[in-house]
Amino acid sequence: MMRWSRSFLPTLREAPSDAESASHKLMVRAGLVRQLSAGVYSWLPLGVRVLDRIRAIVREEMNRAGAIEVYLPVLHPAELWKETGRLDAYGDALCKFTDRKGHLNVLGPTHEEVITDLVRNANFSYRDLPVNLYQIQTKIRDEPRPRFGVIRTREFIMKDAYSFDADPAGLDRSYEAMYAAYVRIFTRCGLRFRPVEADTGLIGGDVSHEFMAMADAGEDLVVHCAACGYAANREKAESRAPEGEPDAADLTPILPPMKQVTTPGQRTVEQVAAFLGVTPSGIVKTILFRTEQGFLAALVRGDHDVNPLKLQRAARVSALDMATADEIQKETGGPIGFSGPVNLKMRILADSALKSMKNFVTGGNRPDLHLINVNLHRDFESEAFADLRYVQEGEACPRCAAPLAFATGIEVGHVFKLGTKYSTAMRCEFLDGTGTRRPMIMGCYGIGITRIAAAAIENHHDDAGIAWPKELAPFQIEVLSLKGKDDRIPPLAESAVQALEQAGFDVLWDDRDESPGAKFADSDLIGIPLRVVVGKRTVEGGTVDVKSRRKPEQRSVPVKEFVNAVQEEWNAYRP
Repeated sequence: MMRWSRSFLPTLREAPSDAESASHKLMVRAGLVRQLSAGVYSWLPLGVRVLDRIRAIVREEMNRAGAIEVYLPVLHPAELWKETGRLDAYGDALCKFTDRKGHLNVLGPTHEEVITDLVRNANFSYRDLPVNLYQIQTKIRDEPRPRFGVIRTREFIMKDAYSFDADPAGLDRSYEAMYAAYVRIFTRCGLRFRPVEADTGLIGGDVSHEFMAMADAGEDLVVHCAACGYAANREKAESRAPEGEPDAADLTPILPPMKQVTTPGQRTVEQVAAFLGVTPSGIVKTILFRTEQGFLAALVRGDHDVNPLKLQRAARVSALDMATADEIQKETGGPIGFSGPVNLKMRILADSALKSMKNFVTGGNRPDLHLINVNLHRDFESEAFADLRYVQEGEACPRCAAPLAFATGIEVGHVFKLGTKYSTAMRCEFLDGTGTRRPMIMGCYGIGITRIAAAAIENHHDDAGIAWPKELAPFQIEVLSLKGKDDRIPPLAESAVQALEQAGFDVLWDDRDESPGAKFADSDLIGIPLRVVVGKRTVEGGTVDVKSRRKPEQRSVPVKEFVNAVQEEWNAYRP
């Protein structure tokens, strides 16, 4: 049995001053974690038990889906990352060091390179495929802004799986199996979650879905439609595109001429709109980016914001960064706030919303100068139109045209169709039925083990503390012995613990010499699903009190019947 007095369960009355989210506050107060440094946490006994529960669920469902567990190194030779080009592309989040022999190494933030190297050396033929390998491993990412406790950290535990197939149809089957496994995992973990369409980011591939635990403390914005069920993260989300495009042949005779207007000190959209008496939607912003192909200008409406991931895909560049003030001055001839597309000598991409715009305002590429009555085709050309912006709440759903709504979520899982990005770069091939070597078609499937713990708390807590879902609770039952001065109570409590353990329950016994108020407060704080109180009424009346963490009232039942009463409450328990 686990006795509180002989364990390491340090609870706190107050949350750390830097804790922002409910999960961060409660995980520290309930003694699940302690911070070692920014974004790095030690997990204490209660927290370890929660992680063990999560790992067990993930293993059961991954094995059920046909995946095979492996364990891969955290330490990666940099040569593998050079093969895929991600040694530089991953940026400052990649932790690198040179060992005593002068070899550059990487502390793995993810394991695509390592698993691909493992499989390419297995000399598989088509008869050996498909194969799906997974691990539960520590990952290291040098996050620039760790926050929300264990939700965004520099060191974390993750389950990642990788499927290898011979053809696209096989990848579809592997992806669907993992998607279904994720639904089962997050359902069992008691999360309020939503699968959403997502951008593939640095992992790569063509299709991906994130699994979002919906929570106020979520750092990701989910765009969704209540009418048809469409859902996507903010980076991927689209709205219904405007119809129509001005006819270049008809512009010159019917539109007023473009004019220069002096706008001293008017740099922002709001300032220019007020100065010229127009709305922000009548202004076109010109945002400059630096790419490996040179500079690129993205045009969006004044009331819209450029989505860098959409722009990167539309421009077909591997990376882009915002141009600096000096670069903007050099490339346009004007300072920040006065850039415009007219006579601009670089690639120009325009957001689709500009197709129907006429007589809009742009920067004049000179200090204190803007242009009015600017029109596409007549005054400048765009290389292409594409969806380059973040959607806004209330815009039309791309599928059914109903209004889109926003919600916040915590990303707890992500599935990708990688295709041949890694297998081609690293020559991970198989021998097909004709004796030809072909690249394997890959999928990648990640789950944030430590994030699930935080997301479960975000989904299930109240003012008093945590209220764990059944399958994640560090213990199922907590027995409180309210001793006072009566030495008969501890043996009765120990007998109750033994009876519950014999019935198959995992029990924590709070045997501390603390006041009833302190014990009840800690019990609510750590959030064990059911509580059994052994005290004065047990000695005098032969009863114990049984209480569910999710109910305000408790039941007083005879000692001989209390195990059955606990079983009834356990069967009825819902987080």
